[in-house]
Formats: sequence, C-alpha cells, structure tokens
Amino acid sequence: MSRWPEVTLGEVLRHRKEFIEIDDLQRYRRPRVQLHAQGVVLRDEVEGAAIKTKKQQVCRVNELLIAEIDAKVGGYGLVPSELNGAIVSSHYFLFAVDEAKLDPRYLGWYVKTPAFGDQVDAQGSTNYAAIRPQHVLDYTMPLPPIEEQRRVVEKLNRLAKQSARLGSLRQHVEGAADALLRARLNGLFGDPYHAVAGRAGFTQFVPIGKLSSDVADGPHVTPQYVDDGLPFVTVLNITSGSVDFNLAKHITPAAHELYSKRAKAEPGDVLISKDGTLGVPCYVDTDREFSFFVSVALVKPRRDLLDGRFLVWALRAPYLQDRIAERSRGDMIRHLVLGEIRQLLVPVASLTDQHRIVSELDATERQHRSLVARMRQSQGIATAIAGSVLSSAFGGS
Repeated sequence: MSRWPEVTLGEVLRHRKEFIEIDDLQRYRRPRVQLHAQGVVLRDEVEGAAIKTKKQQVCRVNELLIAEIDAKVGGYGLVPSELNGAIVSSHYFLFAVDEAKLDPRYLGWYVKTPAFGDQVDAQGSTNYAAIRPQHVLDYTMPLPPIEEQRRVVEKLNRLAKQSARLGSLRQHVEGAADALLRARLNGLFGDPYHAVAGRAGFTQFVPIGKLSSDVADGPHVTPQYVDDGLPFVTVLNITSGSVDFNLAKHITPAAHELYSKRAKAEPGDVLISKDGTLGVPCYVDTDREFSFFVSVALVKPRRDLLDGRFLVWALRAPYLQDRIAERSRGDMIRHLVLGEIRQLLVPVASLTDQHRIVSELDATERQHRSLVARMRQSQGIATAIAGSVLSSAFGGS
C-alpha cells in the first residue's frame, strides 16, 4: 500500500482534443507508439499530400500519448522533445500534464509499471477492447510532493543509465567474441579459393559431395500440419546450432515416412539452412525422428572420412561463409541450391586431427559463451534492481 495519496489522473491530466487541417505542401512527422510501454519514437516524415485524413492532432512535448486500440498491449508513452509538433490521427489520445502537480518524467516512469498497465487491461472485455479518454482520466496513481517525484525520477534515471551501459557493454562483448572466433577460424582454415594457407596446415580440400553419402533437401511442398505427430523442422529450428523442437510444427507419421524416403536425418548428420538465412550449419545430435522443409539441406558425411562436428566448424569458417554468400541466388529471398553445397570445399584431414580441432574450437566457444552469459546475468540483475526500485518508488516505500 502506498504511503502517498492516490489521485485520479483526471486531477493531474487534461484530455487535449485539438485538430489542425493538413497542408498538402508541408511535411509532417508522424510518431509510432511502441508496444509494452517502450515509449514513443519517430515513425516517418511525409508530405501532407500523402496523408489521407486531413484533420490531425498536434503532439506537444511531455504529453501522454495513448493509442486507442493498442493501449491494452502497452501502446502509450510520453511525447519526446524531438517529436514536439508531430501529428497523430483521432485514433490516439493526447493528455496535457499539470506540471505544477505532476512531473512529466514521473508520469513517464509510472506508465511503465504493472500498476498502470493493469488498469488499462481492466477496461473492456470484448474483442474490440479500445479504451476511451475518460477511462484514462479515471485511472489512479500515487502522487508524492513534486520534490519527491523529482528525487524518484533522478534515482530511476541513474539506474536506467547503468542498465543501458551494461547492455551496450554486453553487445560489445558479444560482437568482440564473434569477431575473435571468426578470426581464429579464418587463421585456422585459411582460404583455398584464394590460395591462402591456414595454421592447421591443410594441404588438400575437396568438395563436400565427395566426402558425403548424400546431400539432399526436404519436400518442396508445404505439408498438412497436425497437432500431434512428428516434428517438421524449418530454418528457424536450426539457427541455434542444434535442432530445436520447441516451436516445430508437426506432421503425420505417414507424411514423415514419405518425406524420409527423400532424405532422413540421423545422429552425426549436418543440416544447412539454404533459403533466407543462408549457410547456418546444425549438427544433428538427437536420435529423435523428424522431417525438414525444402529450406533445409541435409549432408550425410561418410563417417570414415568426415566428422559432422568438424564439418560444422568448416562451414562456419569465413572462407565458406563468403563462398555461400557469393553462390547464393535470388532477388527477394536468397537461396542456395544443392549443387553449390555439394561443391563447397572442405579440408581433408585424419579423423584424429578433426576430433582434436573440434575439441579446441568447442572449448573456445564455451569460454565465449560463458563470458556472454555472465554479461547477460549482470544486465539481468541490473534490470531486476531497476524493476524493484520502480515498484518501491510507486509504492511509496
């Protein structure tokens, strides 16, 4: 229970409903209200002639902007200074703040809380659950003295900056880890297409097709999906590097049996994304039966010549990623044909050397992932602290 008095928003906000006539010869900025209370950003800037509805509202800095329909999914936020004078249609509501009673920044933080979101959710029970201006004015909030509001805002702003710095640092660490791994692969494998030798000393590279018993893709038709059946894998299910069945759709056993005649994945095989997101390799480390779409290629390495895990690392090497990009086709959606996959050059090495290289690269990647995980954990802790402070601030504690 808050120790601050609860007031209705109608006591500190005023619904401002003023329209202007759009001039076809002027340019106008239009905002976009991000969902989940993530604020208001620039959507676009257009000529007045391109705006069909000629009566629009003008936004003012620090006003509360709420989307009529999307409010229930967090479609609200304060108008930032860079969008002062932007226009919105009648499907948005604007509320001016009585700044003698309420610091707009305090309101900006409050609308991010579950306490505000829950009040929005409570409005309406039909599919068209739009809110009305009076609903907003009837919401309540704890209102400390203006000086206390400013103190709370400063504290929350400091925490937000710290969290943002951690997020930026995490992204930097992730980018650096990816770059270091790419550099190591580049130095290790070299580039046979440009006669660049790698540290591993590979002297012979041969096409994947010569080291595999089969290179095939899935059915070229979309199957009939069922609620309960065998998994049907697409590119989305392999981009993590291992087969992820969590969001996979399902097909009947009969369809699976039919598709398996074309190509059947088994432990030790390698899947490669060949449409859209190209060249992502995935080692099959499961004995669970599944089928896969045409966007996924299957490579069945000859076990006496090529370890599937080594093939995955080779496919991740820059020389093959660049080759895949060069050989892809299509204008709107890029794709890689099976013939090009069969011709990709991979190094010839003893299985003992392949296993050693796989162990070394796996260890390196585990170190990188551990570092990134620690950074994410630190950012998660900072976010949790900010959330706790946010709840406490508007609980008056």
